[in-house]
Amino acid sequence: MSYLDYFFVDLYFVNVQTTSEKLTVPWCSQEAQEVPTEQFPCRWNTSYQMHIQVKALLSELSKLNQTLSRTKILHGLVIQNNLSRDPFYATKIVRFYAINNDLVSARNLFDKSPQRSTYLWNSIIRAYAQAHKFSDAFLLFQRMLISETEPDNFTFACVLRACSEWRNVEGLRAVHGKVVVSGLGMEFICDSALVSAYSKIGNVDAASRVFYGIHEPDLVLCNSMISVYGCHGDCTKGLQLFSMMLEMGVSPDGYTVVGLITGLTDPSFIKVGEAIHGFCFKHSFVLNDHVGSVLVSMYSRFKCMDSACRVFNSLVRPDVVIWSSLITGFSQAGNYLKALNFFSQFIINGGKADPVLIASVLAASAQLAVVGPGSEIHGYAVRNGYYMEIMVSTALIDMYAKCGFLELGILVFKTKTNTNIVMYNSMISCLGLYGRASDAFQLFNDMIGGGFSPDETTFCSLLCACCHAGLVNDGREYFKMMKNEFGIRAKTEHYVYMVKLLGMAGELEEAYQLIKSIEEPANSSIWGALLSCCDAHKNYELGEVIAQHLFKNKAEISKYSVMLSNLYAGDERWDAVNQLRVDKGRDIRKIPGITWIGEKAEGFPNCCQHSLQHNLLSCQLITAISSMSWLINDTRRMSGSMPEQLDCGAQGKGDRPEGSRCNETLEYICHN
Repeated sequence: MSYLDYFFVDLYFVNVQTTSEKLTVPWCSQEAQEVPTEQFPCRWNTSYQMHIQVKALLSELSKLNQTLSRTKILHGLVIQNNLSRDPFYATKIVRFYAINNDLVSARNLFDKSPQRSTYLWNSIIRAYAQAHKFSDAFLLFQRMLISETEPDNFTFACVLRACSEWRNVEGLRAVHGKVVVSGLGMEFICDSALVSAYSKIGNVDAASRVFYGIHEPDLVLCNSMISVYGCHGDCTKGLQLFSMMLEMGVSPDGYTVVGLITGLTDPSFIKVGEAIHGFCFKHSFVLNDHVGSVLVSMYSRFKCMDSACRVFNSLVRPDVVIWSSLITGFSQAGNYLKALNFFSQFIINGGKADPVLIASVLAASAQLAVVGPGSEIHGYAVRNGYYMEIMVSTALIDMYAKCGFLELGILVFKTKTNTNIVMYNSMISCLGLYGRASDAFQLFNDMIGGGFSPDETTFCSLLCACCHAGLVNDGREYFKMMKNEFGIRAKTEHYVYMVKLLGMAGELEEAYQLIKSIEEPANSSIWGALLSCCDAHKNYELGEVIAQHLFKNKAEISKYSVMLSNLYAGDERWDAVNQLRVDKGRDIRKIPGITWIGEKAEGFPNCCQHSLQHNLLSCQLITAISSMSWLINDTRRMSGSMPEQLDCGAQGKGDRPEGSRCNETLEYICHN
């Protein structure tokens, strides 16, 4: 029996009914309800006893947290000692109830408290806000305003944070007005909460106005504002504030440079990033894992993987976030093999991947179009309990589809109990890429029936499916549905697919009129889509019109120079061909495609070595397929390229075989 149980028993010592052997105490824990009386040989003076009891009670209340059962015992002690009228004790008990998510008991205690201090109001408002019951928290705040108790800076900070998480813009502005009226407009805690709240709802201008209205902002507030600029990609204003800090004599710390580096998203700021890196090195900030992590992320975003590796190697013990940044960087830079190698090294070193990292390496495996490493990562996700994560399941669907095993992707989708719009979009896209437009349409209908609202990616996937299957009428219907029924504004990707669909069907004039109907100047990719259709249908007149639009953007013309050259050659306009073939003395050629043949490859064939001159990274096929000997043996026995276990109608033709075989295959992958 614990000390608190003995203390509780001792509190009721005078008021309990005893027998010759045992002492029975109401409200106590079951373990303490029956206590031998010989454990209490003495009888203390009442006043001295009460002094000891209150002292012990204060000791328990001063702890950071208590279990729910202990909280109820303490609550009983407060009532028994007639301390419930004191808001100090009520505040402590309310906080303990809130920690244990017992808002009902917390609210009952608050409502029965005759005297409510500011601290008690703050505790109950914070309890509801932390439980994400923002409307209740806001109503309590409104009740506080009409009560006799004045809110303080912590009250406003809590309510401001609740408004930002609740996305209640009007409420946030109203509370801001109350802050100013109460005379706390220049108070540090309120100002910091206002800057943070406005930044969370995306109102950077309002956050800036609050910040620059402060006479002498300290380091914490400056860091908050720089982080706001960084999170919203406004690195210029972040750098200006950084310079202002140095002029005011405020010494930056690691959090300052983290906010600055986060805002560097444009590759043109690589020199600025290197300068900040030098500043970090000079002030020994690089030893901080958080700073090292954002430096690795920055260099990875800029595809400067050598610099990212140097920072990574300088860290004593990189965590999973830093590993994820580096691996994702290699994947985004197109070096998928190295991304998988680093992931393997991470696992060998005892690291445990999170869903973000698993999704990243699955994407790398999908880009290599090799199912071996993807299936091994699938097994790792299952063994570590990440199989049901949305981002992992979505990446698995995409990986299996790009590796040629669509039915396994469908099986992953069907086994997911809680799907979302992202998974539906991924599955619709994969079905469309395989030419299974009818299945994609049916899945879209199921999604609508399930209560999900389609987004722009959904219709992009549907139009892609129509484009691959040549379903012009369906494409028109979905394009109209997107705008008329769901109010989604068409973007460049939608127009590209729609123009391609109409153009390849021979409806070149309709496609051209669709481009002209776009309010903003059409993107070069949209004109390029129509140009490819003109090339396919030998419509040289319209092709010339499109060429004139493309010539307006000199930076984009090189992408379509070969297509334009072929179009002019078909029309026997050799002067125009020569003009395109040589651009200011520089030979413009299309980078040749590369095909990998066989189970293993040690690089590109000799005939393709010249492509390295065009900044293509040489890749190697991963020999991880050899770990799945069952798959390779089946492949060798068959004349086709798909093993028997996985031949589930992935090409969209013929009847699908029994699902049990796919289930067995997926089960094998997950456990080996």
